[in-house]
Amino acid sequence: MRYRPEIDGLRAVAVLPVVLFHAGFDVFSGGYVGVDVFFIISGFLITGLIREDLAAGRFSILGFYERRVRRILPALVAVSLITSAVAFAVMLPSFIVDFSRSLVAVSTFVSNLYFWKFSGYFDASAALRPMLHTWSLAVEEQFYVFMPIAAWIVYRYCARLWLWIFGLALLASLVLSIYATQAAPTANFFMLPTRAWELLLGAMFASIPRRVPQGNLDQIGSLAGLGLILWAVFAYDETTPFPGVAALAPCVGSVLIIYFADPQTTFVGRILSSRPAIWIGLISYSLYLVHWPIAVFWRYLTLQEPGLLGATAITAASIPLAYLSWRFVEQPFRKRTSASSLRVVLTGLAALAVIGLIGAYGWATGGTLTHFGASVAPKTPMGNTWRNGQCFYETQPNAPWNPQACEINPQGTVPVLLWGDSFAAHYTPGIVTSLANGGAAHVYEYTAAGCPPALAYYSQARPWCTDFNRNALNEIEKLGIKRVILSARWVDLRRRGLEQLESTLVALKKLNVETFVIGQSPIFITDVSVIGARGNDKWYSTVDHALNVQLKVLAEKNDAKFIDPTSALCSGATCDIRVDGQYLYFDYGHFGDFGSARAAKAYLPLGP
Repeated sequence: MRYRPEIDGLRAVAVLPVVLFHAGFDVFSGGYVGVDVFFIISGFLITGLIREDLAAGRFSILGFYERRVRRILPALVAVSLITSAVAFAVMLPSFIVDFSRSLVAVSTFVSNLYFWKFSGYFDASAALRPMLHTWSLAVEEQFYVFMPIAAWIVYRYCARLWLWIFGLALLASLVLSIYATQAAPTANFFMLPTRAWELLLGAMFASIPRRVPQGNLDQIGSLAGLGLILWAVFAYDETTPFPGVAALAPCVGSVLIIYFADPQTTFVGRILSSRPAIWIGLISYSLYLVHWPIAVFWRYLTLQEPGLLGATAITAASIPLAYLSWRFVEQPFRKRTSASSLRVVLTGLAALAVIGLIGAYGWATGGTLTHFGASVAPKTPMGNTWRNGQCFYETQPNAPWNPQACEINPQGTVPVLLWGDSFAAHYTPGIVTSLANGGAAHVYEYTAAGCPPALAYYSQARPWCTDFNRNALNEIEKLGIKRVILSARWVDLRRRGLEQLESTLVALKKLNVETFVIGQSPIFITDVSVIGARGNDKWYSTVDHALNVQLKVLAEKNDAKFIDPTSALCSGATCDIRVDGQYLYFDYGHFGDFGSARAAKAYLPLGP
């Protein structure tokens, strides 16, 4: 394909928001959409090259993979090795195990599957996973498995239907993505079937001849494209349902730039083809690879979000390291040599195997290579104080909920239902302790992992949550419940829309029961044992104060009472993680028995 400098500039538009967002600049709250811009560019360029080779009769699957190996693997392997060295030097064993598993996933092109299974992109734990950003590479690599083969088949046997076939595939993937925005948001973010439409949108425009430049129309089209991307970068945030419909803005914007931004005749084209933009575009792949591990290790070593100074330092460190990677790793390996395509591919796979073996070894040894192993503070075990399998369901219940098995203080005169997910269940040991000597509340525990108490909530991953939540209303009527305590990991529901909770509040109001909404309790950047191992008894919660403000407004709007846990557990900017030498939490935010008892005594409505 003819070199188009404005596309290198578009790479700069893609990578800079991602870097600035990950570094911690809050103004770039939607910077993650830069990945979608990369998908459009990849689909456009890869498909364009495939079509050119097919038309010239020189297309080779092996040759295609040789180019991909030269383009992707050298920098990926180099960054993985350096990141491994740092991770094994500074991280605790539990982190090494998770990191090692992710290395295995990277080496087998399935890191998107790994992070879908074990993390959400916006979870607190995600900020301390050095290889998280490789999920997007895995999506592209999986696309590269299917696209060249599909393109060869379509071109050879039904070339006239090219746009129809790939257009229908695009439409199917987009529809699935829109559906999964609510049904399975984490899978929607990470998986190829719901991301393929972005790559295919770029691919479609590689098949449509570019127009002859037409002055004002080009100006309008390219400015609109840049505007759509920038609007998403600054207007979106982690609560935006994504990708789905929301991803259309950066994706359509990217296509408009590719189609209209002529470097000679348009303002956007001239900006994107400027030397600074091209330079950033050239190092964009290495910049994407190096910036995230730097941001992760900053957070891990400081146990805080970077702030303005930290974000600046992360960005400033990333750019020169990216240049070194581009200059001394990417460039030498991209040059064609006398080596056969097969040899290049096998060499690349061997390098990946080394990464996989490092990961397998760290995984198998439990991360004990790190010298920090002895300093890990003991966790508080959960045991079965949540009454797992009876009153707290980690998976779909295989038997009806039994209220008699989930009673606490049956002698109490006020029937109370504790309803929610694991952030409701973690109050159970505290309620047992608080009511050990009697009390007014007669509490029933009704909790399930990943099921916030919102009647409007639906999850493709846990479809049974819908029936579980609806059944709560039946149990409230049958048991004569007078008071309902709602608690959850509200940060998760917020991403789908806190208004989903209103369905529950309206239903409870009709039942004339007293309703309490327990706000989001503290969540920390990592396991409290890591924080405590450094001598800290208090630390900073990652929960945005605005979340509990929103919950309070929603609760009071529907005549429910709101309780803010942070008023009892935090003072100023920090929250207790350890009191009298005992941890309040057994992980990053769930109360252990000791913390649960303190929380229940401090603010749960268990009186008359």
